[in-house]
Amino acid sequence: MAAPIESETQAGRDIVGSVLKACSLLEHFDASRPNWTLNDLTSASGMNKTTVHRLMTTLIHAGWIDRTADGGYRVAMPVFEIGSAALVHLDIRTAARPYMVQLAESFGDTAYLMVPADEGAVCIDRLEGNNPLVVAGINIGSVLPYHAAAGPIVMLANSDGLRQRWIRDDLATYTDRTLTDADELRKHLDSVRVLGYSVSNSDYLSGVAAVAAPILGRSGDVVASISIGGRVEAFEGDALQRKIDSVRDAATRLSRAAQALPRQN
Repeated sequence: MAAPIESETQAGRDIVGSVLKACSLLEHFDASRPNWTLNDLTSASGMNKTTVHRLMTTLIHAGWIDRTADGGYRVAMPVFEIGSAALVHLDIRTAARPYMVQLAESFGDTAYLMVPADEGAVCIDRLEGNNPLVVAGINIGSVLPYHAAAGPIVMLANSDGLRQRWIRDDLATYTDRTLTDADELRKHLDSVRVLGYSVSNSDYLSGVAAVAAPILGRSGDVVASISIGGRVEAFEGDALQRKIDSVRDAATRLSRAAQALPRQN
């Protein structure tokens, strides 16, 4: 899923295809891969070599890209300046909102943003899609148990500290599908951590399913989770896989933003 932009219906003829292609090339540059050759960038982007060469030459002329000593490409200082200006005012709710809008509009489900707290996972933003089922009981300000529902589960899976404080033998039961056995819960959390996402099915609210992925900070700590939830029938087969892919992509992009934030003194 590409970075949130206006839909074709909204933007129409205002969208310039070459600009979108250039932006998609810039997205390949990150901390783990700051330099690219023309051949590697062509292969990674799926565009033809001539197009990549022309777009990169244009970005060099604009001052967004520099050539390396060996003829490759690297991002130029204006990119860092703009990024730094954005990060100064970045908070996770503001950063996540466009992704939540896109998830809700794409699937019709309700999108959620949750952050960890001592008492449980706190829902700090919620956006309803157009599906007829409205998930009652999870609103902005709601505190959910960590051992139920996709958003809390994926945070618990990715935090050793939360596991130590939360997992015990007297976990509350919310439905007949709530996982309360400590050993089984640990096994499930290990699986979620490896997969990089969580899928829940009626374990907190009967008839409600959800998909969630973790938003991770610079040191790998859990900053938040982003998720979508709706009726269980809409979370099956190919539709479920599309939702998993989209939620994971949103979480990956938000993790990059969180990891780029300056350290707090």
